[in-house]
Amino acid sequence: MSKTFVREMDELIRAKFTTIQVVTWEERRAVSLLTEVARMQQKELHQWTVTDGLRRVAGPRSQDSHQQGERHREAMRLLNEILQSSSSAIYALLDFDDFLESSEIARQLRDLHHALKSTRKSIVIVSSRGKVPEKLEKTLTLVDLPLPTYAELRSFLVERVIGTGDTRAFQVQLTDKEIDSLAKEAQGLTMSEAENAFAKAIVRDNKLSRDDIGAILAQKQQIIRKSGLLEYCETKERLQDVGGMELLKEWLTKRVRAFDDEARDYGLPAPRGMLVMGVQGCGKSLVAKCVASEWRFPLLRMDMSRIFHGYVGSSEDNMRRALQLAESLAPVVLWIDEVEKALSGIDGSSGSDAGTTARVIGQLLTWMQEKTGAVFVVATANNVEGLPPELLRKGRLDEVFFVDLPNARERAEIFRIHLRSRKRDPQRYELEKLVTASDGFSGAEIEQAIISGLHDSFFDHRDLVTDDILRNIHVTVPLSQTMREKISALREWAVPRARPVTLRGRDSKPPAAPGA
Repeated sequence: MSKTFVREMDELIRAKFTTIQVVTWEERRAVSLLTEVARMQQKELHQWTVTDGLRRVAGPRSQDSHQQGERHREAMRLLNEILQSSSSAIYALLDFDDFLESSEIARQLRDLHHALKSTRKSIVIVSSRGKVPEKLEKTLTLVDLPLPTYAELRSFLVERVIGTGDTRAFQVQLTDKEIDSLAKEAQGLTMSEAENAFAKAIVRDNKLSRDDIGAILAQKQQIIRKSGLLEYCETKERLQDVGGMELLKEWLTKRVRAFDDEARDYGLPAPRGMLVMGVQGCGKSLVAKCVASEWRFPLLRMDMSRIFHGYVGSSEDNMRRALQLAESLAPVVLWIDEVEKALSGIDGSSGSDAGTTARVIGQLLTWMQEKTGAVFVVATANNVEGLPPELLRKGRLDEVFFVDLPNARERAEIFRIHLRSRKRDPQRYELEKLVTASDGFSGAEIEQAIISGLHDSFFDHRDLVTDDILRNIHVTVPLSQTMREKISALREWAVPRARPVTLRGRDSKPPAAPGA
């Protein structure tokens, strides 16, 4: 990516694009690459900051170069100096975007945009923001500096971090394959962040080994926390912790290797995502966590309330930044929980919020269609009302799954899973009685019945017995009864439109809601 950036900047400057804004968090790396561009064009490179003023950082000093003592910390004086100088130079201005809202500065930049075309001078504003004032939209050319590639991170790890045994002051316990894995895990970090992660891993035990992937994940968690737009979710759940759902498990298992280069060579595109819809408490959120854990991907949760927050116009920018962050940390699983709530206001958006919701959701849908990074989207929904047809069509998502209330066989498996997770042997309990009594219960309701039974037995200073669980089942009014009409409507919609997560045989029909 660095070579691509250098080539693009070289072409733009030679084509007389005189005012350019480079969007990146990596100032040092950007200046280093601009140094290479200046060398290729046999120009000086000058760097400006508001604290240090203007100074030459690369290239031979020409006869007409700026005087060493001239700092030009003031923005307007700086632009006048650039205009009057006869040097052949590239001017890298750091954080200069803070001054672009000034009418005087904007006017001078527009004048320079034309005046510098007859010279060998160019202005490059280096900024972390990709937004320019309306007055300068036709003046500034935006160029993104991509994050370091796997090849660049691997080269940095081998040459700069590991180095040679003669100069190394720590142990290296890595095979070539493990070096590859460490470099791949560092993708999504800036070069500085990767350097910090490697350094932290080394100082912990004075060695670098395969166990240090955790230090890189911790660095990624820091990035997510600082953004405030996405939430990093810890995942310990595995697919074996999910009762039933054989078809969904098989579908996911077949796609474990689909993100590898081997799959690209085979002709397979990377999986895009899935919508998991169904009855509340039946394991949709658990599925999202299990996907990330099973594939060993970080799990990021998108909370739409964080996206729709702030001043006018910030929601669109928040969505753009959140999606860029997800792609930069790929491969990841992006979990959009209760997606129907985010999409419910799209139709009336023009009248209620000047179209903000429609534009933000449009951004999301377009990204889901066009994304190229290894970001697997897991959208979960409890209600089909309000889901736009654009979301459901193939191309944005690979599959739409429907999670129904667990049948008898699945309920038995759910009882076993939750009893084992609470240090109880399932064989000591009358599962047939429990399964029959819990007809119409969701997985979450079964879990809560076991927990309530544990409270009762703990209070009585004895171990949990079957009757403790049965008693709590009998006093529980399941959701399938309180929301019978909605669940029936959901099933009626989903059966012809969505793929079931479980094989439904003659003895495993979905339970009828009590009282139906």
